[in-house]
Amino acid sequence: MTFLIFIIVLGVLVLVHELGHFLVAKKAGVQVDEFGFGYPPRALKIGKKWGTLFSLNWIPFGGFVKILGENYEEDEVRDTSYETREKNFTQVSKKWQAAILVAGVTCNIIFAWFLFSLGFMIGLPTSVENDFGGVVKNPVLTITKVLASSPAQMAGLKSGDKIKKKENNSVGNVLIEIDRGGQNFNFEITPISGLATDKKIIGIEMNMVGILSLPLHKAIYQGGKTTFEITYLTVGGLFNLVKDAVRGQADISQVTGPVGIIGLVGDASRLGFAYLISFTALISINLAIINLIPFPALDGGRLLFVIIEGVTKRKINPKFASILNTIGFVLLISLMLIVTYRDILKLF
Repeated sequence: MTFLIFIIVLGVLVLVHELGHFLVAKKAGVQVDEFGFGYPPRALKIGKKWGTLFSLNWIPFGGFVKILGENYEEDEVRDTSYETREKNFTQVSKKWQAAILVAGVTCNIIFAWFLFSLGFMIGLPTSVENDFGGVVKNPVLTITKVLASSPAQMAGLKSGDKIKKKENNSVGNVLIEIDRGGQNFNFEITPISGLATDKKIIGIEMNMVGILSLPLHKAIYQGGKTTFEITYLTVGGLFNLVKDAVRGQADISQVTGPVGIIGLVGDASRLGFAYLISFTALISINLAIINLIPFPALDGGRLLFVIIEGVTKRKINPKFASILNTIGFVLLISLMLIVTYRDILKLF
């Protein structure tokens, strides 16, 4: 069930992202050869509409829109039964090229805004100490953060766990009973010192958290505000990760791949629909930001090519661009496989 929810979440996010590319490319008069759900090999041709083949592919982790000339592999427009006047990506203005490349990212950010707004209307878990202007109902003492490499993390405590009972036993261990998505779990954890202070702690932060529902206008405002704040923090975190990587000090132990995300989606869905909506919005924001990194094969890398061409007034060599995109794609797949392997090891 968890895997199915993950596929649905990923499918929706990919659809939103690629739909942005597709719509703006069509608006610009650029030919779109294929709109694929998942990665090849192809499983099914759904049909051809508006001059574009819609397909379903066997590898479910992603999707693509094949825009003619986006990877500099074609110079001329192919003859199509739909619109022979449709252009190659490189034949439209630099503004349109940039708009096409940024459209997917923009749609993911807008979608996150929609999800957060929907969550605030339905009811999102919120601290009683907030500035949202609403009344938090049924507050419960809840774990809001679990420190990395802490006894709490090692024991299996997670953010969102509701604390039903907490006490110390005769040997100084902490006994905690929590409610996680309607299921009760009991933990006995030994505190240690040196995590955040000299005092012995188990490594959690707690707050009184309840459900906050807002009217439409406030939900839209808070949804936008939350989207902006999380996007800002995510960009900052990614920048620091890259900076540390350049210095050789990067800690990628908390970087999660598809297997890890499946587990997180499962945790969010068990905690409730509101948690799942919020987590999907977070993934959408992360997908947008990662795609803007100026790295070959990503939207940001292609955008960098467009900027270089716009500044130099010279076209990038198609073979050179194609080779860079291929190398970038191979490196990205390799990184994903490494992170996935580490995620699998964490399961045992």
